[in-house]
Amino acid sequence: MTTRWGITIPLEGVPLPDQRSVIEQMPDLGYTDVWSAEANGTDAFTPLALASVWAPGLRLGTAIVPVYTRGPATLAMSAATMAAAAPGRFALGIGTSSNVIVERWNSIPFDEPYKKVRDTVRFLRTALTGQKVTADYDTFSVGGFTLGAVPEQAPPLLVAALRPGMLKLAGREGDGAVVNWLSAEDVRTVTPYVRASGEDKEVVARIFVIPDTDAETARGIGRWAVSAYLNVPVYRAFHEWLGREELTPMWRKWDEGDRKGALAAIPDSVVDDLIVHGPAEYCRERVRAYADNGVTTPVIAPIGQSSADPAAVVRALAPRG
Repeated sequence: MTTRWGITIPLEGVPLPDQRSVIEQMPDLGYTDVWSAEANGTDAFTPLALASVWAPGLRLGTAIVPVYTRGPATLAMSAATMAAAAPGRFALGIGTSSNVIVERWNSIPFDEPYKKVRDTVRFLRTALTGQKVTADYDTFSVGGFTLGAVPEQAPPLLVAALRPGMLKLAGREGDGAVVNWLSAEDVRTVTPYVRASGEDKEVVARIFVIPDTDAETARGIGRWAVSAYLNVPVYRAFHEWLGREELTPMWRKWDEGDRKGALAAIPDSVVDDLIVHGPAEYCRERVRAYADNGVTTPVIAPIGQSSADPAAVVRALAPRG
């Protein structure tokens, strides 16, 4: 059983400055980690910086920062600053993100994602030690960059990964992988690729959870989430690789432009596999199933809780609940 138990911050429905009292309580409730994300809400680093002060015992991680939306030097500086603010307690998770976030929202070509992540890992490995970097990588070049504020301890580098190529890269050149949108049973499929390079490789899983909500409501929320994410090309390819043929009718409807039909075509069984929902005690058991199957750090991501009390959700999903 995992000794780690994480949750995603910032919490939904609460202004960032008002989350202090909830985050301060997390270590006493059994949480060991808080992990941020970066898409269209807060940036990845500011919530962690606040949490590093509010709850100094928590480990902090990004899951994830896109490699396209910050230049290599800027990413190195951001990571080094967090590592210095929380010595030994910060892990940097990076990844491709998606074509929607990179191309549509940031007007950056989503080219050669595998190489872009690989090159960024290699650059960061060197840059975070304070060595001068002058190198021509396949996807970018760096000429004479030296990090001016080198952290005492470089953070672990984790790679967001879905299919075998990136999963192997996460284990071979990273310190582990960040995975999401998979069932507890899918963990057994993906983790061997990461740990082919070492059994000590970390696997962080973001797990979407809807606690203490009736099944019909939870499945309705879950269908919207599945529809929004699993029609994005990178996630569709992931689930095709996993063999989730039950989603074929949804993909067909989506390709035809029938959004309502795509939503209706998502089976309950897929929602139940990918979204943990039910009484809080059952939700905690399902999160532990991810750990039992090979996840090192389960990171709960409550969704659809905008009308709920975030503090109550945090307490309900705590391992000591």
